[in-house]
Amino acid sequence: MAKHIGIVAVSAPGAALCYSVICAEGAQRLGRHAHPEITLHTYPLSTYMRAIESGAWDEVGRLMLSSARKLAAAGAEILICPDNTAHEAFDLASRESPLPWLHIAREVAAAAAARGHRRVGLLGTRYLMEGPVYPPRLTAAGIECVVPEAQERERINAIIFEELVYGRLVSESRGFFHKAIRRLGERGCDAVILGCTEIPLLVTEEDSPLPALDSTRILARAALREATA
Repeated sequence: MAKHIGIVAVSAPGAALCYSVICAEGAQRLGRHAHPEITLHTYPLSTYMRAIESGAWDEVGRLMLSSARKLAAAGAEILICPDNTAHEAFDLASRESPLPWLHIAREVAAAAAARGHRRVGLLGTRYLMEGPVYPPRLTAAGIECVVPEAQERERINAIIFEELVYGRLVSESRGFFHKAIRRLGERGCDAVILGCTEIPLLVTEEDSPLPALDSTRILARAALREATA
């Protein structure tokens, strides 16, 4: 029997994509139309954003932990959070968690190392690009982390929060992301991390100017492997 996966969701489109990938690819491991049992819980994104914008990461951790407890009560056996930014509170959430978690940045770093990357660009919210979630995990894997310049970071952040979290896919914004990725390539990056779970809705692995590490799909596939091991 596959383990029951609990999804601690934060923003809707990224969580929905993660859920969809687990369901769609479950058949490859479990047979036609099959996938692990999945339960998802989320508080409103507005509740998370009040805490994130004020730097109250302890509150972010409490929200994640509360979701974890609800999912455990629903029968989940392993947990994932398809939101990169919220992982700044991962240690707070996992410390008292009733269930084991997979860490999105750790899974992405492992995938980057397995593919032989040595210097990767990081795209995501301003909080993620300027925060501590990815650098130590990449460094531990022998990989250097590079972020876009300040003006690019602000525009990327605005696109995420004004468009992508609402499911709005704007061709002009896609073009901006492609330019930002090309500039990372000019700075010596051999790959780019799509480090917001909504970015893969706008920029795919197939059309990215650099090899792309899709954090949403990497986490979903890691959860699927863990659930069916």
